[in-house]
Amino acid sequence: MNQETNGKIEQVKGRVKEAAGIVTGSTKLEREGALQRATGTVQEATGKARRKVGEALEAASKSVAK
Repeated sequence: MNQETNGKIEQVKGRVKEAAGIVTGSTKLEREGALQRATGTVQEATGKARRKVGEALEAASKSVAK
């Protein structure tokens, strides 16, 4: 899986953990979920940036080759 997908998965896992913390009254679990969700958001953004740079490099190399 790529970094974008892994980031989205981490966000979902974090949301589930955060909700479980709210339901059970566990602030520790809620904080862990929020951190995991935030980490997933950063991971997804990094993956998107890497993909866009790759696409730009590919487009540039095609235009140079012409």
